[in-house]
This record gives sequence, structure tokens and C-alpha cells, in this order.
Amino acid sequence: MRIAGSRDESVVSAGSRPRPVGVLGRLRPYVALTKPRIIELLLVTTLPTMIVAARGFPSVGLMAATLGGGTLAAGGANAFNMYLDRDIDRLMRRTRHRPLVTGDVTPAATLVFATLLEVVAFVELWTAVNLLSAVLAVSATLFYVFVYTLWLKRTSKQNIVIGGAAGAVPVLVGWSAVTGHLAWAPVVMFGIIFVWTPPHFWALAVRYRDDYAAAEVPMMPVVMSMGATARRIVAYTVALWVLSVALGPVAGLGALYLSVAGVLGAVFLARSIQLLRSGSSDHAMKLFGYSITYLTVLFVAMAGDVLLHHP
Repeated sequence: MRIAGSRDESVVSAGSRPRPVGVLGRLRPYVALTKPRIIELLLVTTLPTMIVAARGFPSVGLMAATLGGGTLAAGGANAFNMYLDRDIDRLMRRTRHRPLVTGDVTPAATLVFATLLEVVAFVELWTAVNLLSAVLAVSATLFYVFVYTLWLKRTSKQNIVIGGAAGAVPVLVGWSAVTGHLAWAPVVMFGIIFVWTPPHFWALAVRYRDDYAAAEVPMMPVVMSMGATARRIVAYTVALWVLSVALGPVAGLGALYLSVAGVLGAVFLARSIQLLRSGSSDHAMKLFGYSITYLTVLFVAMAGDVLLHHP
């Protein structure tokens, strides 16, 4: 049980500010519920996957339908996550300005909004893409909400390891949207994002360790030493490097992709080792920033390699 104190009082005070006015003012907190920056990263992995699956550009209509449905599904999942985490979001500096904490959106409105997004996403993907893509997208939401947010996040130091699988599903959606089925290539792509997620998120958690500790969320840097966390980051980075290179022959990608994957992986590993040696939160944040660049450039290289050979 938590004892109310000045920290919580300051949050309540912040939450009592006037509600936003005007159309844009009322829409802005709903957009914030979807976590747009996370969705951007999901789309960065989905579109290149579609290009690899099609061995070129799919139709504009199919790309728009897949990315639109994926955006709605991911936005709904993120809104559900904010609804369920609103109690601990009040305790962490990084999240105390989220719409449910400030009072810009009510919990009931958030539930309705999240549910509506998921329903529309499923119907849109089913009718405009295919049933497999629709089922995969909504399954990712169910996994993120029930397995990660409700179960693992507050109970296990492996929370982000297992829960991160939800963020890897968009590549399966993108592949199935083009082909109507799955194959080994999208499975390896799924593995790349799955293995990428722990070092990416643990690096951020190093910086916000005190926040997670205050909220009693057992992220790896909270329950393990800095050295132990960094060693795990290095281990996952090695696995990521291996998987990224293995994707080349599995997906029929050539020298361009393999060269980029090799260089990106080497830099990622070097930065992970640097964090292991220094234990610095500054190095952790630099690694976090690089991890986003890594994933973006890696998937762009996949698409570039295909378009180079299949213009």
C-alpha cells in the first residue's frame, strides 16, 4: 500500500488543470493516448517487410490499408496500456504528463476510444487486406494488454523480454498482407525485433531506474545490478547481430543488406560494451538513441536491397 505524500499531491494538482478546449485541443490528448512515436517505429518495420514480401512495391491501396489498420490496432493497444498503467504513470516523472494522469481524458473515455480503435482496425484489415492480417494485429493487442501489461510488467524481470513480442508482430502483419500466409523470412524478422527489444528498452530503463523503482515495476536495471543488466544487453546484441545477418540468405537479400547489417551490428555491440565498461546512464541513453536508428536503417536496407534488384 502506498502512502500519499507531496509527490502524489503535486500530481493531483497537475491533474486539476482546465480541460483542453477547441477541436484540436480535445483531439490532442486522444492522439497522445496512442503513443505516436512508438507507432512510427512499428510502421518503419511494416512497410519494408511488405516490400521484401512483394519483391518490389505493393499496390498503394494495399500499403495504405495495411499501415492504416496497423496504426489503429497499435494505437488501441497503447491506449489500453495507458488506461491500465494510469496508477503507476502518476509516480514516474517520464509518464506523469500523460492524458489520464493530467485529467485531459477520463478512464471511461479511454476505454471506449481504445475499444473503438481495435474494432475498426480489425474490420478494416479484414475487409481491405485479409483475415490473417486482421487476426495477427488484434492478437498483438491482446498479448500486449493481457500478457505484458496485466501480468508480466509488474511481476517479472523478464517482462519486456516476453512482452516485447507484441511489438514484433507488425512484420508478420505486413508479410501476410502481401502474401496471405507466413514464411521463414517474416519469422526471422519477428526474431530480430523480439531480440532487439530488451537492449533497446533496458537502456532506457537504466536512465529511468528510479522511476521504475518508485512504481515497483521490476525492470531489469531495478532488480539487477548495472553490470548484470549491461551483460545481458551485450548478450542480446550479439544474438541480434547473428539474426540480422541470418536474414540475408533466408529472405534472399544481397550484399547491400548484408553490409549494412554487419556494420550496424558491430556499432551496436561496440556501444553495448561501452555501456558495460562505464555503467553510465549517459551511455545508456546514447545506446537507446542508437537502437532506434539501428532498427530504422536495418529495415530500410532490406527494402533498398530488394528495390535495387527489383526496381
